[in-house]
Amino acid sequence: MIDELAADAARFGDDDEIRRILEEVAALTRMGFVAVARVTEARWIACQVLDQIDFGMSPGDELRISTTICNDIRESGNAVVIDDVSADPRWNSHPAPALYGFKSYVSLPIILPDGTFFGTLCAIDPHPRKLARADMVPTLKQFADRVASIVSQCPAIHPQTPRTIST
Repeated sequence: MIDELAADAARFGDDDEIRRILEEVAALTRMGFVAVARVTEARWIACQVLDQIDFGMSPGDELRISTTICNDIRESGNAVVIDDVSADPRWNSHPAPALYGFKSYVSLPIILPDGTFFGTLCAIDPHPRKLARADMVPTLKQFADRVASIVSQCPAIHPQTPRTIST
């Protein structure tokens, strides 16, 4: 049985504007899986996904929060960009890359206009990608801001634990 938080997250699973954003992120990064995820202290729930690598997630699906890098983003409020996990000493021992089979990763916090952390705009790929370019993160931040604007217009969103992040 799906609960209210998962149902709210899955409600974004068929939004045309978010779909276009995911497609743009995939084209820009050349990554095969892109998603908007609802991230709380206890949960990671897929809201909308673009899956070109058969990662196997659908809107409403969940990952254990402790196995995700998105949990680190929720705690810090900072983006994480990894070109190649095997060459990155900070992330090569994190359980997520081995568990989910990715070599490259990018994820940005989605902060609602009132300062509430909603979740992340994230992408993974089984191949290393050049992501840490000077133009990449600002462009991806604009995508995350666009998602925040869309999400904030949905009356069904009521974050369980509001958390304000200074930017």
